[in-house]
Amino acid sequence: MDKLFIVIPAYNEETNIRRTIDEWYPIVEKYNGDGQSRLVIINDGSKDNTYQILCDCAKTRPLLTPLTKPNGGHGPTLLYGYDYAIKNGADFIFQTDSDGQTNPEEFHQFWAARNSYDAVIGQRSVRGDGKSRKFVENIVCLLLRMIFGIRVSDANAPFRLMKANQTAEFIKKMPADFNLPNIMLTTYFVYYKKHVKFIEISFKPRQGGTNSINIKKIVKIGWKALGDFRQLKKEL
Repeated sequence: MDKLFIVIPAYNEETNIRRTIDEWYPIVEKYNGDGQSRLVIINDGSKDNTYQILCDCAKTRPLLTPLTKPNGGHGPTLLYGYDYAIKNGADFIFQTDSDGQTNPEEFHQFWAARNSYDAVIGQRSVRGDGKSRKFVENIVCLLLRMIFGIRVSDANAPFRLMKANQTAEFIKKMPADFNLPNIMLTTYFVYYKKHVKFIEISFKPRQGGTNSINIKKIVKIGWKALGDFRQLKKEL
């Protein structure tokens, strides 16, 4: 049976993390290939009780694997989680976030499509996190079109199911501290003409806690990403 690793980064999510576990643990239980599928939640150096809550929840949930690391940001934490899943024999990696914006019930159609595609990626036409985030996503997609020649409408959705062997090949192309690995994974899957399916998903407002990313940080990350995109294009 296929081994599924669900990878979720978490930073200062003590108000959300129990809900996240309660929502996603039944998914990994349902699709538990040979008893080795895992819900992997990576604490990215939180300053609150996120990791303690994770460890407490893991006492009664054998498929939950809490990890912790020094704070490095969302992107490097994703790469850390992807690398962990690959090294532990995952066949498929699914990624979402810990802020309650995605709907676990929408996972099933992704899983049903897993053998027909190298990646099944969420697409958010309607976003509950505000017009500014949608504007940023549109700019990102424009840059990808200009630099890589690919056309996508949502490159960064935190709701994606990917074949682990293909993901392993692509993350080798990125530095370990890369800020936007999901954007580049989408780019690689499309650029190299892998079998990709985009499925419409719902995307709610954050369900609790405080968003650590503001517009100032987005602009800073975006400016750096422009240079990174150009460098990664040279290496294709």
